[in-house]
Amino acid sequence: MAEFSKEQQRDFEAAAFRRLVQHLRERTDVQNIDLMNLAGFCRNCLSNWYREAAEETGVALTKDESREIIYGMPYAEWQAKHQTEASDAKKAQFEANRPKDH
Repeated sequence: MAEFSKEQQRDFEAAAFRRLVQHLRERTDVQNIDLMNLAGFCRNCLSNWYREAAEETGVALTKDESREIIYGMPYAEWQAKHQTEASDAKKAQFEANRPKDH
């Protein structure tokens, strides 16, 4: 395994995170339910993890603030522009595999 400092690792992880967020912002065709059904997490999960990480360091973020960081716009705006109605099959798949915290 490559050797690098903890600071370098943090920088690499931060860069990968930024790239993931940018990718999700660009792929508005991929709905959160699709992500949940395939990967077990979605944009909202990512915003929750972001908020939890901030709170662990004493920085308070609201759910709306952390979602705006991930979505690149207010959540309601993203929903209005990009969210589509999920099929009954997708909803059933989600319910069958629903994570405990959703």
